[in-house]
Amino acid sequence: MTAVAACAKSGKQGQQPRLRADALRNRERIIAAARETMVEFGAEVPLDEIARRAGVGNATLYRHFADRLELIHHVTLSVMSRTADRAESALAEESDAFQALRRFVHAAVEERIGALCPLLSDGIDRDHPDLLAARGRLEAAVEAVMGAARDSGQLRTDIAVGDLMVAITQLTRPLPGSSCPDFDQFVHRHLQLFLDGLQAPARSELPGAAATLDDLRRRS
Repeated sequence: MTAVAACAKSGKQGQQPRLRADALRNRERIIAAARETMVEFGAEVPLDEIARRAGVGNATLYRHFADRLELIHHVTLSVMSRTADRAESALAEESDAFQALRRFVHAAVEERIGALCPLLSDGIDRDHPDLLAARGRLEAAVEAVMGAARDSGQLRTDIAVGDLMVAITQLTRPLPGSSCPDFDQFVHRHLQLFLDGLQAPARSELPGAAATLDDLRRRS
């Protein structure tokens, strides 16, 4: 049983002992390195490579994370939390609602949230309380940014959060081991084209219905 599963079974999430400052820094470095290497090489990247990239020994990595699934769990939490931070900051700091949406979308791409899809494999507990809480916060933050843009009359009314997240995810989905050219240099250019298409008044009628996040979960 992994440490994550044991924690969920005991119902003691959030009651882990507080880490020393140096241990916390090591933990954060490991999560950051795991996120980077998994985006580059996929979820099966050797843990030795993650430890090397983080500048720690293998023993330090295993002291913080019992196995690969526990590490992926925390990488997922980190990506969700950082993306929610970006949405909340954009809404709080930008006076123009659509500019807040633009800022968030470009920032979300930098977080490479498309990497979450291959990371959330069958072995990951998608209903873990920590993941549910992080997902709820992220959804609320993105809803707030889009709601403000919609209320200002600048965002077309026939789209929902799912539409936005599908576009961001597709543009940031990693292609580990692919011989395709590096498309990262074009991402922000293509995002700008996409965002221009979100502005009101709409220039065309979209087929189908606006996609919510519940729609995406039902179809996954």
